[in-house]
Amino acid sequence: MFPLVETIKVLNGKIYNLLYHQRRLEYSFEVYFKKKPFFLLQNIIVIPEEFSKGLVKLRFLYTKDDYKLEFSYYKPRKINTLKVIENNKICYSLKFTDRSQINRLLKQKGDYDDILIVKNEFITDTSIANIVFYNDNEWVTPATPLLKGTCRDKLLKEGKIKEEIIKINDLHKFKRFCLINAMICGDLLPISIENIYF
Repeated sequence: MFPLVETIKVLNGKIYNLLYHQRRLEYSFEVYFKKKPFFLLQNIIVIPEEFSKGLVKLRFLYTKDDYKLEFSYYKPRKINTLKVIENNKICYSLKFTDRSQINRLLKQKGDYDDILIVKNEFITDTSIANIVFYNDNEWVTPATPLLKGTCRDKLLKEGKIKEEIIKINDLHKFKRFCLINAMICGDLLPISIENIYF
């Protein structure tokens, strides 16, 4: 059983944002296993020939003394609508392989594409991504994510997004939103805020 995972984008054989994945892996390792990791991703990952073309998702699963690499071709999910789901107990501060808490909430989405999780009135994430909002001036992301994504960290460091406390009652301040994760990090593709439903 591998309790933790890093999901890494590989495009035409090129590995993306490896530094940010290594940083999160080291943090997660020390929090969960109380020790430093024994490996560096850059020294381990070799892209198989069959996955050297196209968009590929690499799942790097690990435990305190072992790891496994899983490759698969990736097709982004089309997400245009979000259903607000409130849950004050959910915790997903590390990238666990066990997503049962999130999956239980996802069952409540109805006909919508995904969920927007609200915890103690604070906006967190969707089931698969961090979220950013546009206010006609700049892109901002909630300061209270369930999981600090690698794309989120990269865009914050580059100054392309800012971090703010955003409560569910603040949604009216924004015009658009977009989703970001390791696989869809890059261009911010806006969706109308009206596509978030209560």
